[in-house]
Amino acid sequence: MADDDLATLGPAAEPHPTPADRPAGGTGRPQPGPRGAAPAPEGLPATGPDGGRLQWILIAGLVLAALNLRPAITSLGALLEEVRDGLGMSGTVAGLLTSVPALCFAAFGIAAPRLARRFGAGAIVCAGMVAITVGVVVRPYAGGTGGFLAASGLALAGIAVSNVLMPVVIKSWFADRVGPMTGLYSMALALGTSLAAALTVPMTNALGGSWRTGLAVWAALAAVAVLPWLVVVRQRRAAAGPATGGAAHTGETTVRITSSPTAWALAVFFGLQATAAYITMGWMPQIFRDAGVSAGTAGVLLAVTMAMGVPLSFVLPRLAARMRHQGPLAVLLGLCGLAGYAGLWLAPAAGAWAWALLMGISNCAFPLALTMIGMRSTSSAGVVKLSAFTQSVGYLISVPGPLLVGTLYQHSGGWGLPIALMAGLMVPQIAVGVLAGRDRRIEDET
Repeated sequence: MADDDLATLGPAAEPHPTPADRPAGGTGRPQPGPRGAAPAPEGLPATGPDGGRLQWILIAGLVLAALNLRPAITSLGALLEEVRDGLGMSGTVAGLLTSVPALCFAAFGIAAPRLARRFGAGAIVCAGMVAITVGVVVRPYAGGTGGFLAASGLALAGIAVSNVLMPVVIKSWFADRVGPMTGLYSMALALGTSLAAALTVPMTNALGGSWRTGLAVWAALAAVAVLPWLVVVRQRRAAAGPATGGAAHTGETTVRITSSPTAWALAVFFGLQATAAYITMGWMPQIFRDAGVSAGTAGVLLAVTMAMGVPLSFVLPRLAARMRHQGPLAVLLGLCGLAGYAGLWLAPAAGAWAWALLMGISNCAFPLALTMIGMRSTSSAGVVKLSAFTQSVGYLISVPGPLLVGTLYQHSGGWGLPIALMAGLMVPQIAVGVLAGRDRRIEDET
């Protein structure tokens, strides 16, 4: 795939470094030019007020977009019981509802590079924020389970394409700062996740007690995120010229992503961590509520789990970018997950805060996976393919997990079997995380 897949957001294509050119530590990041400058965005000045201002707007857009990539999901987890009662859902259908995010991310994520090539990545991210806004505000009032699922699908489609393109934005505009910028993005994503988990129930009560209002209110945050991306798209169109597309093909390389063992290992790792994350976001409040914890406290516990990702998501990518092998980090996070599942099985209410903290640490496998996506390729074009492949295949792998948990919960009448399933999946997650963390590049393997 050519670098013009990056369209509105990518810099002119950077040359592909040879193994000797790569920095010690194996990050695979392009070295700065003679003056140490970051690559200039394609069609925009590298220096001067316009280029600098647009870069800050892009950072604001990246942070605001990240804040909106999980509230549509975690706000639902906090009110899942009320939504089930209001729409008359069975446990199996509720499990399907918690599987919809992964299904949409797999289906729409694979289309993100093609859409970015045709319309521009900035326009696609902007459209994604619009889709989140519309989907979140419409779904509580769409009428019935079918309408709720359809509107949720619209919001999740917007999340899906943004999920895929955010690592590409970071690799393209901040090639010499992949770790710190991935940390900033991951921290904002974790913050949005935890805020939605913590505030949904209190806001619902403050706004009259209707779960519909409690879900719809998060559309306001998504609407704000549209604004910086509109500026980026307008600025890019104003700067575009007839030679814009030609530079994107410079240094183009052919990468057969399906021939890369590292890409497959990273996709499976991403899929298993996504399975754990969406089971946690969709079902952990219910586990605590069934153990006798109040709805408000269960929401706060989920918020604590998500909030753990705020500082760790900033630190972890910086640490991972300095390591030749990220496997030890995957092992550490997996062991925390196993300890958290053991606690949920043995004493869910008595040690609730400890289990929430351990699950929060384990969920930081997500920023680790994002960091490895940026490190396992030598070019922005490679990151486009790797990001789309990893996230689409990974989310497809994660689809059955939440649905199976809901089915096991309904038919077993308890949480023993679902928690055993969660713990069992953590073992292969650790194994493939070690494989994905090896100091390799997909270009070298294909």
